[in-house]
Amino acid sequence: MKRFILLVGLLISLCACASGPKPSTSPKLPYDSWYVGLAAPRHMEVWVETVDVLDQRGLPFFHVFGGVASYTGKVEGWHKGGGAMKPVNNVDLPERIFLRWQSLVEPQAYKIRIPIPQWVREEMVKPERVFCPGSQKWKVDYRDSITLGMAPGGIVKVWVGGACLDYKEVGRFQAEIEPLGPYIGKSKGQYIPIEPENKAYVEQHGIPYGSW
Repeated sequence: MKRFILLVGLLISLCACASGPKPSTSPKLPYDSWYVGLAAPRHMEVWVETVDVLDQRGLPFFHVFGGVASYTGKVEGWHKGGGAMKPVNNVDLPERIFLRWQSLVEPQAYKIRIPIPQWVREEMVKPERVFCPGSQKWKVDYRDSITLGMAPGGIVKVWVGGACLDYKEVGRFQAEIEPLGPYIGKSKGQYIPIEPENKAYVEQHGIPYGSW
């Protein structure tokens, strides 16, 4: 219950401060929105404080995503893309993505600015005809999703992919420690409570640094 109350309070505060410009024209993309996915290795619980985007028009958008990530099937190593997805509406393709999160198993707060190369934006608007396993039909699809994978030690991996297309790795990045702590000092050093299952796993097995 304590965890639930804390989450609700923080979510309300995040929603209240979400902001961004109101462009006069919508992005000219072959789809209504692109997606951001959040992922982490199994048991390596994270809480994402914010995902901010600077799009290719040079417009900033704050708090386009946040909260819990989805988890891979194993602790060590990565899957390729996917994760807890959210559409990013009325935002052009990303030029930079700013990420701030809490690694709850350590615990530690991290932040990073991730440059998105031009080839990624080109991939995101390139149509490909593909057989989609879900619908069992051929269709034209796009790599309209960017996944941010977060691991202890401030490791971030980024992929670009689509619902019916494979994911391509964009890069592996090293975040820096947020010197002000969780919520840039607004929570007075208090982290989101870790789930008991994940806490028990780390106490028994430790954190496999270097495996990501």
